[in-house]
Amino acid sequence: MTKNPNSVYKVRFSDCDLFGHLNNARYLDYFMNAREDHLKDHYDLKLTDYYQKGISWVVTEHEIAYLRSAVYDEIVNIESTLLLAETDSLYVELIMRDEEKNHLKAIMRTKFTSINPKTGKREPHTADFMEFAKSIENTIAGNTKNLQERIKELRYIKKEKETV
Repeated sequence: MTKNPNSVYKVRFSDCDLFGHLNNARYLDYFMNAREDHLKDHYDLKLTDYYQKGISWVVTEHEIAYLRSAVYDEIVNIESTLLLAETDSLYVELIMRDEEKNHLKAIMRTKFTSINPKTGKREPHTADFMEFAKSIENTIAGNTKNLQERIKELRYIKKEKETV
């Protein structure tokens, strides 16, 4: 089971600003849609199934760095990974690159907090869910303390691959 699922998306005209760049706010949509696709396609985890069971997550934090513009009609590759699963929170990292994965476009880290959709209150993850989450947790990527350190690490990894 992969810990770093990825998929490709086409940048749409309606998602761009007047310069043909992907609008900053739309990066969030692309990232969140990609993560939902990855959960469904790679882990057979459907958010609607959890919602019906009284389990849901809300975004409580986003940290994003825009590094290189994604542009109209470009194919981008989005990778996601679970950095850390805690009792009532999930920390996810999402990376957007060009289709060939040569250029880092943006990176985002998001904290999701588990809530009961009926009460709107925090609720701890079930033991079954924690077992699953721990099985896909990416402890290697999660070792990086902050976003700027992670960006440096990703750029260093790319340079290492280029010299081989």
